[in-house]
Amino acid sequence: MSQFFQIHPENPQSRLIAQAVAIIRNGGVIVYPTDSCYAMGCHIGNKGAADRIRRIRRLAPDHDFSLMCSDLTEVGIYTKLDNPAYRLLKGLTPGPYTFILKTTKEVPRRLLAPKRKTLGVRIANNQIVIDLLAALGEPMISTTLHLPNEEYPMTDPYDIRDTLSSQVDLVIDGGYCGVETTTVVDMTDDVPNVLRAGLGDTSVFEE
Repeated sequence: MSQFFQIHPENPQSRLIAQAVAIIRNGGVIVYPTDSCYAMGCHIGNKGAADRIRRIRRLAPDHDFSLMCSDLTEVGIYTKLDNPAYRLLKGLTPGPYTFILKTTKEVPRRLLAPKRKTLGVRIANNQIVIDLLAALGEPMISTTLHLPNEEYPMTDPYDIRDTLSSQVDLVIDGGYCGVETTTVVDMTDDVPNVLRAGLGDTSVFEE
């Protein structure tokens, strides 16, 4: 049975945040709220936990996870941020965007499909995520909680607990989340390219 933490979305309880971080560091898979949908996450260094997420979501071997990061400094460790990209991300984060960027050598190879040298990164505008990453001190591997054969991501933490209680180690109840995913922006060329329109405003890329 997974644990179930009810964490206040605006004033997260530090005791529960610390317990959640301990679960992540011990190789656990967690479900947590973001500024778009609920997501599944695990420690960046734990291959077994990442493989569990793949099995739960039935992801293809070449599916790319994203990194949920705390700030642009962390993004810059794992991806290549030139000045234009830095300025753009600074203006749009934290927010419901996933940015595809070229990777640095700091990224574990298992996070990347063969011959692929790009990675999606996120900085979410959600206080639970902010406090969780601050306590963890490093990014989490992350993917939207969108189960196989379901039309939309899961939104109700109680339904999530009932469905995944035997498959994940922790479900964080941070209130209901929506079903609209992030806006995905490819930043690997000189001109940003919106790959998927979602919650994040796309008008800034239409100039």
